[in-house]
Amino acid sequence: MIQIEDMQLAAALLREPSLSAAARALDVTPPALSMRLRKLEATLGLSLASRTARRLSLTPEGERFAREAAALLGQIEALRESMQRDDQRLTGTLRIAAPFGYGRQYVAPMLARFARLHPGLRVQLDLRETPWPDRHDADAVIHIGTVRDSSWVARTLSANERWLCASPAYLRRHGEPRTPRDVLTHACICIRENDEDVTLWHVRPAPDAAEGKRTAARETLRVSPAYVTNDGGVARQWAEQGMGLVLRSEWDAADAVARGTLVRVLPGWHFDSAPVTLLVPTRKGRTARVAAIVDFLVESFGDGQR
Repeated sequence: MIQIEDMQLAAALLREPSLSAAARALDVTPPALSMRLRKLEATLGLSLASRTARRLSLTPEGERFAREAAALLGQIEALRESMQRDDQRLTGTLRIAAPFGYGRQYVAPMLARFARLHPGLRVQLDLRETPWPDRHDADAVIHIGTVRDSSWVARTLSANERWLCASPAYLRRHGEPRTPRDVLTHACICIRENDEDVTLWHVRPAPDAAEGKRTAARETLRVSPAYVTNDGGVARQWAEQGMGLVLRSEWDAADAVARGTLVRVLPGWHFDSAPVTLLVPTRKGRTARVAAIVDFLVESFGDGQR
C-alpha cells in the first residue's frame, strides 16, 4: 500500500535537483532515502528513477507518479486547512520563489513582516537565478521581466523601468551618448538571465513634456557586449567601477544613481521595462495562505514598500 511518506518522497525527488538535496528536504540521510526509494519501486513493480554515480533522474513513470503524488499531497493539505479555517489562523508551509538580488533586498523583508502577522505559518523563501519557469513546488513566484506562456495568474506589482547607466568616470573618459545609436560605440555590460536575448535592446523616446507626444521613432539596438554576467549585482558593480554602460532595473540602479556612483544615460529615452510580477496558481483550489500573501504583497507594493 502506498503511504503518505511514499508520496512525499516522490514529490521531493521531483522538485529537488539531486538525491542528497531531496534527503535534506525530508530530513533523512541519502542512504536511507535510497533504501526507501527501492522499497517503493518494489511495491509498485516499477522503476521510478535511473541512477548514475553522480545523479538521479526520474523515469517517465517516476515523473508521472511524482506529479500525481504532489497533487494529492496538495489536496490533503488543502483539506486539513479547510477544517481549521474557522479560527482564521494561517497554518502550514508557504513557499515563495524569487530572484536572488531582488529577493534578498525586497522580498525577504516583506516576508519577515508577513510571518510576524501569522506566527502559525511556516514561511520558506527559495532564491533562484530563474524562479520562473523553474518554480518547483512554490506556492507563489516573484518574477522580474515579461512572462510568457504562463498557466498561472500573473499580477504586476511594480512597473520597474530599465535604466541605462554608467559611472561618472567612464563618461568623462569616453563621453556621454546623446542618441541611442551612440551606444553602439561604447563598452556595454550585459546580464544573461531568463533566457532573454540580452544583446537586443529596444528603446523608444519619452513623450514630449510639453506636448505629451513622442518626438522620434522606436529604435532597436544590437549591442556587442564587452562584458557578460548572469548576476545583475555584479553588472551594476562593474558599471560603478567604470567598465562600461549597463542596462539595469530601476530597483537596483536607483540607489547608485542617488549616491552619484552611477549616472542615468539617455534619460529622455525609455528602454523596455522589466515589471515585478507575482505569479500564483489559478484561483481554483487556491489555499488561504496563498490568498493572504497575494493580498499582503499587493497592499505592500501599493504603499510603495518595494
